[in-house]
Amino acid sequence: MKKSNALDRQRTVYLDGAFGYRQAIPFVYAEIERLARQKLSPEAWAYIAGSAGLEQTARSNESDFQHWKIVPRMLRNVEERDLSIQFLGHTLPAPFFLAPIGALEMAHPEADLAVARACGALGIPYIFSNQASVPMEECAVTMGETPRMFQLYWSRSDELAVSLLQRAEASGCSAIVVTLDTTMLGWRTRDLDLGYLPFLKGIGIAQYTSDPVFRRLLEEPLEAPSGNRRPSFDAIRTLISSAQKYPGGFWRNLRSGIGRKAVQKFTQIYSRPNITWTDLPFLRKHTRLPIILKGVLHPDDAKKALDYGVDGIYVSNHGGRQVDGAISSIEALPGIVEAVRGKAPILFDSGVRGGADAFKALALGATAVGIGRPYCYALGIGGQAGVEALLLNWMADLELTMGLSGCKNIAEIHSTILHRG
Repeated sequence: MKKSNALDRQRTVYLDGAFGYRQAIPFVYAEIERLARQKLSPEAWAYIAGSAGLEQTARSNESDFQHWKIVPRMLRNVEERDLSIQFLGHTLPAPFFLAPIGALEMAHPEADLAVARACGALGIPYIFSNQASVPMEECAVTMGETPRMFQLYWSRSDELAVSLLQRAEASGCSAIVVTLDTTMLGWRTRDLDLGYLPFLKGIGIAQYTSDPVFRRLLEEPLEAPSGNRRPSFDAIRTLISSAQKYPGGFWRNLRSGIGRKAVQKFTQIYSRPNITWTDLPFLRKHTRLPIILKGVLHPDDAKKALDYGVDGIYVSNHGGRQVDGAISSIEALPGIVEAVRGKAPILFDSGVRGGADAFKALALGATAVGIGRPYCYALGIGGQAGVEALLLNWMADLELTMGLSGCKNIAEIHSTILHRG
């Protein structure tokens, strides 16, 4: 594991600039968004950048970090700085991980594979998305010994859920991250305006089409699609896309209609809003991996999760994509930390836009901080190299923020260094 050094990163960037070389990924976050929007299709930008309703939650995720002010401490020896942490038995080079984002082929042709390679190169954990564009097995191979986890969307098929758990274990995943806040899709207005959902084109369902249980489910009779729509050129393009995305030969898939069947079956089993706390023992029965619950925002839910023997809590509101007007993740974090009282690690995401934000989340009690949309934008701009550059920049930003605030390691970052503004 190569140890990062913020000063070395700065020197490299400035020396490159002196010789006329500019970095591919901007350092100003607004510029990252601007470049990504230029690169991505309107549909991809809407899907990735969009959130629920009026997008109030997404804005609060970012702006509420400003409520917390860092109070730097002086005259502390911070010449030697260490970002490493211990997590689930692994030593990580920094308290970052990449959150699960689906349909990444909309951002870059190499999709999840490029992200996995970037994480593997830097030792940063990656949570494989349930809605990935590349099967988890392929991503696992390219990550080597770098820790990875698997995000589970618990579908209407328990048998499929068990199959995904078994594949995650076989792929060397360190934990199962059960997403609780997306048992139904939120009211995502940008996507609705375009009438676009990537999964209907076979995009982002590679974990399903590569799964033996899902393939067997395709042999069962399908429910008739609702509505009576006339054929159109867009319908033909959708059919072609679903045939292209399904494993195997395009013409065979097109003739058999297997791609269309896969999309239709996915839409029928994806959403499961009836799962409850009493379903959690089913997961424990079928996997030996630690179970982390993602989407926890209320302290009582965190306490109940511990009562059910959950191994980790993941504070997240899905980047604002599910409930408009919900509490921001950073506002929810202190209450969750107080409820957990150190009994389990706490992962955190939503609204993190740089190293200083990550510092604040760590000070408020997060064990590790997830990066979401920003790495997706970096992927769209520069593929694997773009993701690596973003990670190096954010690690350097966090390290400098830590050192300049008087902390030489992550353990020294705590709430006493913050002021509630």
